[in-house]
Amino acid sequence: MSTIKKQWFLAGLILVFAGVILDSSLTLARTGIFFKIHQGPPLMIFIIFFFSGLIIEPAQIRAGIRDIKATAAALGLIAGVAPVLAMLLLHLPLETGVAIGIILVAVMPTTLSSGVVMTGQAGGNMAHALFVTILSNCLSVISIPLILPRMVANLGLGADIVVDRKAILIKLVFLVLVPLVLGLLTKQKALPTVTPAWKRRLGMANQCIVLGIVFMSLSGAREVLISQTQAMAWILPLVAVFHAGLLGIAFLVTPLLGLGKGRRESVVFMGAQKTLPLAVIIQITCFPQFGTALLVCVVHHVLHLMMDGYLAGRMGEG
Repeated sequence: MSTIKKQWFLAGLILVFAGVILDSSLTLARTGIFFKIHQGPPLMIFIIFFFSGLIIEPAQIRAGIRDIKATAAALGLIAGVAPVLAMLLLHLPLETGVAIGIILVAVMPTTLSSGVVMTGQAGGNMAHALFVTILSNCLSVISIPLILPRMVANLGLGADIVVDRKAILIKLVFLVLVPLVLGLLTKQKALPTVTPAWKRRLGMANQCIVLGIVFMSLSGAREVLISQTQAMAWILPLVAVFHAGLLGIAFLVTPLLGLGKGRRESVVFMGAQKTLPLAVIIQITCFPQFGTALLVCVVHHVLHLMMDGYLAGRMGEG
């Protein structure tokens, strides 16, 4: 029972996926589609970043700013190494949806909550991990519109896929920066002392909202996913190699930069983990015809939670 409590989010992802796919009556899928077409996912993303703004402490931001070397290493992994590693994997004979999925994963900023928790579990600096989360998600407003179209263009699909950089930029500004700033201002003006208990509740609420976003997206892509079950033979090893590659590079880079125990953990987990909600939003906005791209994002998220959960436990024991 204790294991289920610790891994409830992972269990929730698996249950949502199984429920939507196995529900032959289509009741769940129709419900998810209803909320999806009525702006459910963007609204939920807005709420996630607003809650994130309420959780952030100014002292945590200041603490993160001081460790410039670790911050640069984490951002380099997130926005530099991940896209390069994905481009190497794109040389494999991948189905188009799978290729787009690994691109989406690669260009995403770091996770909103799980990486911070695992950093603490491994004995690392949670304040720095939270700072990297804030900074990478803010910078994604610029990095995603710049990097994503170039990576997609390398697939050689010509006019079949057009990525609207301006639309992505506008969406990210209103779904990431605006609610985050509103959350920070609300906390400063109206809720200056958000207790640790409320921060935990807000963190859990964010994870529940992520499950809701995944539910709506899977509902809309159900038929495509069922018809592409054979793609799983590629997706599982692909995302495992991708995430293991990022972890391996992080473990190689941190000692070279003189980042020892207490500082390396935030670089390892925040540099390798990728957020799911933004990936889902971009998939819905730009690539709705490629349901397997969504599958790649979800499978990667499930797999990296499992891999990093085990790794955090081992590092915490050391």
